[in-house]
Amino acid sequence: MRAARLIKMVLLLQSRPSMTAAELAAELEVSERTITRDALALSEAGVPVYADRGRAGGYRLVGGYRTRLTGLARGEAEALFLSGLPGALRDMGLEDAASAARLKVSAALLPSLRDAPDSVAQRFLLDAPGWYQEPETPELLPPIAEAVWDDRMVAARYRRGDREVERELAPYGLVLKAGVWYLCARSGTAFRTYRVDRFVSVALTVEHFERDERFDLSAFWAERAAEFARSILRAEIVVRLTEAGARRLPYVTDRGAAEEALAAAVAEDGGIRVVLPVESEEVAFSQLLTLGPEAEVLAPASLRERFGAAARAMAARYA
Repeated sequence: MRAARLIKMVLLLQSRPSMTAAELAAELEVSERTITRDALALSEAGVPVYADRGRAGGYRLVGGYRTRLTGLARGEAEALFLSGLPGALRDMGLEDAASAARLKVSAALLPSLRDAPDSVAQRFLLDAPGWYQEPETPELLPPIAEAVWDDRMVAARYRRGDREVERELAPYGLVLKAGVWYLCARSGTAFRTYRVDRFVSVALTVEHFERDERFDLSAFWAERAAEFARSILRAEIVVRLTEAGARRLPYVTDRGAAEEALAAAVAEDGGIRVVLPVESEEVAFSQLLTLGPEAEVLAPASLRERFGAAARAMAARYA
């Protein structure tokens, strides 16, 4: 543990001109007294750590000293590719590996390029969770992530509706979609998708599985996401839209379904007529209500009557 901390301290000092004891203590999550002892230990081991005295003082490496301990471990290299997802790394238990990897990369950079990581971090950020919700980290995400990284089989219990099922899974990959984690795994010979927050228990086995090299996580997810989007659109409604309503339709309902409906729209007096696939009348009502007078539901009659009642109630309220 201490050896790893000493190495990290050297890498920190190598990547920056100097650091105070307080800064090093914060980075390494130890006390300033421990930093003083570690600096003395490094100096006794032949690493030229110099302590500047005074208010503006700190620790620095003398004479352009550079360590060769910058090789990335496999786990660190893999975690580095996820470094744009700090929340996801933390949830999967990979934050320390990514931090060590970034530090090693920074230490290996030429002095003129050492500000590159900070420069990029101030310009680009990927915020995966959706708006208006506080994402919750599934309790069993870390062991599932460990199994994914290590190609380990898992024995799992999964909540499906009002019952629980047992499965032996080969976990191929994790997907974070709008703040919700999904596991893409092989069950028997079929690949399936599971919501991580519905796992009741997960036990890693000693057995490793042979990964199918033809499996493409990105392509698999895109295909399943498209299938899911199509599968929930079980009803159709007919709507007359104004120009403004047509422009806004893809933003209030399923974008693919809206774009296909608009492409097949028929022009008529007062706007265009579209046949729109929807999940249900209930969902269509809540979605199209946001378009206000820019949309008029023509069919089915039950949905049209519901919009009429809502319009009359609102007119009476604002009369």
